[in-house]
Amino acid sequence: MIGLGRMGANMVTRLLRNGHEVVAYARTKKSVEQAAAQGAIASTGLEDLVSKLTPPRIVWVMVPAGKPTDDVIDRLAELLKPGDIVIDGGNTNYKDGLHLYERCKKHGVELIDAGTSGGVWGLQEGYCLMVGGEENAVKTCEPIFLTLAPEGGYAHVGAPGAGHFSKMVHNGVEYGMLQAYGEGFEILTQSGFNYDLRQIAELWRHGSVVRSWLLDLAVRAFAEDPQLKNIAGYVDDTGEGRWTVQAAIDENVPAPVITLSLLARLASRQNESFSAKVIAALRNQFGGHPVKEETHA
Repeated sequence: MIGLGRMGANMVTRLLRNGHEVVAYARTKKSVEQAAAQGAIASTGLEDLVSKLTPPRIVWVMVPAGKPTDDVIDRLAELLKPGDIVIDGGNTNYKDGLHLYERCKKHGVELIDAGTSGGVWGLQEGYCLMVGGEENAVKTCEPIFLTLAPEGGYAHVGAPGAGHFSKMVHNGVEYGMLQAYGEGFEILTQSGFNYDLRQIAELWRHGSVVRSWLLDLAVRAFAEDPQLKNIAGYVDDTGEGRWTVQAAIDENVPAPVITLSLLARLASRQNESFSAKVIAALRNQFGGHPVKEETHA
């Protein structure tokens, strides 16, 4: 396992608990030491990690998407031997993943793209794994996937690239679901009925058509901070929503909900909307509508 962040470290723990032998590496020495304390074999770098694995080697890469993943996998392709397998479990853009697959193939190394969902709960609940790659390579790695996933939570979904593509769309759907919950709870707070949001979220978990794991987590969030006063209304993204919208455009698929949920995230990052200022100014110009003056501290 290369990469021992929030997900990689928990995956190592889950594998070790179920009898797998794991060689672990991360740039942070403390993370490697923590993995070793649980029974993993510590390594000091990519070369050292490869040397401690028995052919056919299987290396799971769980580092940030983009250049960090590209650099690690390109170096692994040089270090590994024909028949060895690399699993990319990060949120790599499927197009980039296909390029990586071809580069690995030139060295005789198989690359599997494993779309991985589960977050910090994966250790306890298991990870949903959407796996793309060649049939023989996937079968070789199946004991790993079956250990990491809950029952029914792993599938070989198609050819190389299919795993990352399905995870991308999965995250696009997640954007829409999160936005709908967020808007719904905001409407409740503005209604004047003084709702207990934790109570409503808990109520909707039982028999409602909108019940989901996200709603389970909403109950936890409202229990900890009923009005979410300690949380800023700033919503980040890691790219998958953007890629899903782009794929929808490329494929001529109308996806207004996912698209608007992505734009809502962008809007959440503005302290002040300049476009809103323009609209207010124009309404004042053509209709004499009043404007609110900006106050400065």
